[in-house]
Amino acid sequence: MAAPSRLVSRLTLVTGGGSGIGRAVCQRFASEGASVVVADRNEQSANQTLELLSRDHTGQGHMALEVDVSSKDSVEKLVTSIQRRYFQPPSVCVNAAGITQDEFLLKMEEDDFDKVIKVNLKGTFLVTQTVSKALVSAGAVKGSIITVGSIVGKVGNMGQVNYSASKAGVEGLTRSAAKELSKFGIRCNCVLPGFITTPMTDKVPEKVIDKLTAIIPMGRMGEPAEVADACAFLASDDSRYITGISLEVAGKTLDLQHLQKPSFSVCSELTWIFLFNRCRWTLHWLKTVE
Repeated sequence: MAAPSRLVSRLTLVTGGGSGIGRAVCQRFASEGASVVVADRNEQSANQTLELLSRDHTGQGHMALEVDVSSKDSVEKLVTSIQRRYFQPPSVCVNAAGITQDEFLLKMEEDDFDKVIKVNLKGTFLVTQTVSKALVSAGAVKGSIITVGSIVGKVGNMGQVNYSASKAGVEGLTRSAAKELSKFGIRCNCVLPGFITTPMTDKVPEKVIDKLTAIIPMGRMGEPAEVADACAFLASDDSRYITGISLEVAGKTLDLQHLQKPSFSVCSELTWIFLFNRCRWTLHWLKTVE
């Protein structure tokens, strides 16, 4: 059950808020009373999320802004725009922006490796750094920065050396930032989603989903709202003595070994379908923002 007032008066920035987990986080935070800034590379998607946000609490005011998290100038303009509108920096920040460019190690292009690192890891760094600087400069007494990693960053996954590396980096960045920023009252924690249901997975054949859920101890895919629940906890005072942790939202740690044996019947079917759908989604996303 949602605690309807845990985030009242909290100004929250959510990058990657235009879809998926980021959108779910925006909706959950708004339902708990936060004023939400939906930031996304795709301005149209950000505005679509904005229309979905509740405004049931007094003083709530949401807005949508375009941002390229891989660009320092873009991130700084984002935070400046927020401060001009609200006269304060966001006290809560959720780094949910991310992309994939999947391919097997032996075939991956250097540019595809760089793109993922630039958005997922460098983008998290830039947003975390810029928001932290603004909070310290404003003399804020507390803040909560949440990064979205992935269980894949912990256990690896075929066809995702770039994505796995970027998410492992996000987790390490978060732990280090927590050590540096705790003296300013800023907490930093990382959420590690497992396999989460998205519009992309709706297109995957049922038999493939069955094979995938068979390796998840809880026997099902996760929902974006369940990741948002974890983020809401870490944003609220319920976690006021928690910093530098990685919180798995994966139906228990996944054992991807079953997918990575050289058994062609299991590995090829699952891996290629997921690579195909991920690459198709990424190409579609890139076309919408060019």
